[in-house]
Amino acid sequence: MALKFGLAIPYNEARNAAEWAQLAEAAGWDGFFVGDAIWCEDPMIALTAAAMTTRRIRLGVMLIPAPLRTPWKIASESVALDRLSEGRLILSLGAGAVWMGWQAFPDVPTGAKERAAMLDETLDILSLLYQRQPFDYDGSHFHIRLTQMDVMHYPPKPVQQPRIPLWTPVLWPHLSSMRRALKCDGLLVEKLGADGRPAEATPADVREMRAYVEAHRTLSTPFDIVVSGKVCGLPAAQRQEILEGWAAAGATWWVEGLWGEQADAITERARQGPPSLG
Repeated sequence: MALKFGLAIPYNEARNAAEWAQLAEAAGWDGFFVGDAIWCEDPMIALTAAAMTTRRIRLGVMLIPAPLRTPWKIASESVALDRLSEGRLILSLGAGAVWMGWQAFPDVPTGAKERAAMLDETLDILSLLYQRQPFDYDGSHFHIRLTQMDVMHYPPKPVQQPRIPLWTPVLWPHLSSMRRALKCDGLLVEKLGADGRPAEATPADVREMRAYVEAHRTLSTPFDIVVSGKVCGLPAAQRQEILEGWAAAGATWWVEGLWGEQADAITERARQGPPSLG
């Protein structure tokens, strides 16, 4: 499978999202991604602006912290954006990065187990809500009685079926997050070292993750393995070697993270287009 290329822009840049997405699409990028946090400019609004100026490029959030929103709110926003973009949305959901200022909002759950459970339930509920069929759901955190709501009040289905593609982070080699990814349509590659701290993932890790997915996933829909980083500015030969290594290992997306870049640099990077392989 050919490696796709995406751009991830900094937080709080909704005003520029439409222009950057348009530039990225014209230059041949495959995806345009924005971040989300406990308090920031809303990524769905930024992507709505991007949807209005583009026709082909995929649009995504990296990533929505599930404990900060109810599943039905995420479903409402994502269905609207998927239909507006004519089926180009990719939805990434995680348990949230507590270190990004969550202490400022003491009512928000911060426990790792609680947040993981909320993420699992959100993924389950979204898959059901996208089907536009009555169901009941009883989790530890969320309860739904859709059988008590007249179908005439349901929003329409998203364009993409059986659902909007769902991606989730995997903290390799922790199998709990790997098993969660099996229910989804893609994973975001992350790694924890033996000391439990973040470590740098390698193509060898991706190869093992790909093998695990192929051995255990029961869904027949396509599955993405997403690696992010930064290769712009590297010599062409080094950039080629890095990206070819990820592609050979089984990665399907490379997302160029421009999180800390200034506006002029992002404009220029979007215009340059994605790297070429082969």
